Amino acid sequence: MSCDTLRGRTGESRVAHWFLLDADRWLLTGVLAAAAFVGFVALGTAAPPLRTAMESGTPVDTAFQALIAAILTGVTLVVSINQLVLSQELGRLGDQQAWMDEAMEYRRSVEDLFGRVGPPDPSQFLQELVQTSSDRAEALREAVADTDDDRLRRRTDRVVENVCRNSEEITSQLETSTFGEFGVLRSGLNYNYSWKIYAVRRLRHEHEDGLDEDELAAFEELIDSLTLFRPALEHFKSLYFQWELVHLTRSILYAGLPGVVAATATVLYLDQESVPETTLGVDNLVWVVSGSATLALVPFFLLAAYVLRIATISKRTGSLGPFILRRAERTSAIDWDE
Repeated sequence: MSCDTLRGRTGESRVAHWFLLDADRWLLTGVLAAAAFVGFVALGTAAPPLRTAMESGTPVDTAFQALIAAILTGVTLVVSINQLVLSQELGRLGDQQAWMDEAMEYRRSVEDLFGRVGPPDPSQFLQELVQTSSDRAEALREAVADTDDDRLRRRTDRVVENVCRNSEEITSQLETSTFGEFGVLRSGLNYNYSWKIYAVRRLRHEHEDGLDEDELAAFEELIDSLTLFRPALEHFKSLYFQWELVHLTRSILYAGLPGVVAATATVLYLDQESVPETTLGVDNLVWVVSGSATLALVPFFLLAAYVLRIATISKRTGSLGPFILRRAERTSAIDWDE
């Protein structure tokens, strides 16, 4: 059977998965900044004395002047990209009406599936979809329970167990998730709906000649419930990306101001006489320059942390509708009933 979780489908280690997706972006930024600071201090200790280099030239001034220009350019670029992305929401009245009509049409389709008005909260909405798929899977198992085809019952049981087990896990994750956080999207990505659609369709196709109308209807209802999961997940993923870009822009502005101040102060006021002596066997000038350089680089560490997660989500969702893109998933899908 297939592996349902995103980490299981990609085959990456727990540490890599935490680094790319699960870690708080500010915490990851702190880890990168700490590593950079330690690296700067180690290099400053191992390299020729910084004071000697400053006597023969202005390496510190040159480096921090470049950092000032890079920070100002980077912050401006990030804000501009964010405005470009968010400008897509600023449409004409007709565009807004068309978007609203499409959203309401989708909700009506899903509510026909629910048999009631769906919840407005994204996490609860996904919970309802997942739970409905589980209920439809159980209905399919009941529909084929009396068939004389033992192979059909056995294969149906395996598919239903996969759907129900995965649905229970996702429902549990979504109960503690709040939209705007990565938890909602992560839970949705852990629901391997593409493989489930493939498995149910293949099972129906291979046993179609022996199925009666009720059994065929049960198959179709399960496929419909799984198919409706993708538009909701993709819509919430798009909204999450917009939220992340807003958070990134605000965070870059917060981090950019101290970085510019530190870099500018270093250029204007730092000289050899202002930082005498040593601490822990390291020249205090190395400590100051390393700290100032790290603070100036925080906006870029923050940008890297956010972009890593956005890019990883875009690349490793693992499926495109009914298609299965990863080789490992295709192999398990072919052998799903063995």
